[in-house]
Amino acid sequence: MQDFSTFLEPSLIALISWWFGTGIILLLVRLPKERFAFARVCWTLISLPALFFSYKSMQENSSANAYIGFISAIVLWGWHELAFLTGWISGHRKIELDPNLHIWARFKQSVEVIWHHELGLFINLMILIFLQYGHPNHTAMCTFALLWLMRLSSKLNLFFGVPQVGEQYLPSHLVYMGSYFCKKAVGGFFFLTMSISLSAWLYLIWQAHEGLVTITSHWVLLASLLGLAIVEHVLMMVPLSLEKVWGWALKNDLNTPSQSIHTNPLVQSTQNSPTLKPSSIKIVNVFEEPIIHTMTNPGLISGSLMDTK
Repeated sequence: MQDFSTFLEPSLIALISWWFGTGIILLLVRLPKERFAFARVCWTLISLPALFFSYKSMQENSSANAYIGFISAIVLWGWHELAFLTGWISGHRKIELDPNLHIWARFKQSVEVIWHHELGLFINLMILIFLQYGHPNHTAMCTFALLWLMRLSSKLNLFFGVPQVGEQYLPSHLVYMGSYFCKKAVGGFFFLTMSISLSAWLYLIWQAHEGLVTITSHWVLLASLLGLAIVEHVLMMVPLSLEKVWGWALKNDLNTPSQSIHTNPLVQSTQNSPTLKPSSIKIVNVFEEPIIHTMTNPGLISGSLMDTK
């Protein structure tokens, strides 16, 4: 019988890392723009040791190394989120989506908006995979890989359409990105990604219940993170005010424009549907673009602040 603390401690660490990491990103992107460079420099100075500690944590299996690897990966992910949400690393296209495009042209323009950011994430993942070679502890690499996969899922769902896109939380310098979000009732792609994610999570739980795996801090951290990413995906369907979760990080919104955000005609046509309720927000995170869509989801996780802004 597993001790309850085996589950409780790593689950709380995963939850707090997700919540606090997403909140810090939300707080920093609401600073005056002239402070963005200083915030990025400070996070870079934290991220360099985080990369080193990610590597050190890989060299031995232990609970301490699992926590070190997990938190280090969150810090590395946060650097990319901050660089993206402050407008430093996004893509070469920085204007609204052209109207009346067919799906492939819309997809092409959507990729052009974020591909520098995506390339940075991919390179970071490849570095962690390279560092991982020959070492037993996979926590850091798996954490970053899980964040990357669930973030990719979130971005694709924003492209194909979900009810809650959170465009009202985009900072002023990224308002044009709201035109790339498709706001409509959930469709087949959402249910496909949710089915895959939920099946993977339930399989992990089943393995633990049947005693097929050893329950370690590493296992619980990743299972908890996947669970949080699934919650973030569910919140693409359910309106939830971001202030209820990260009110402390949203007190000062210095970069939000006073005018309403203009969305793409494709999105506007779905917003007027009588079957949809008004959008409030989709949590993201530092893990989904928002750790953190922005959780766009944290998420940190699936998130992405890009999804929640």
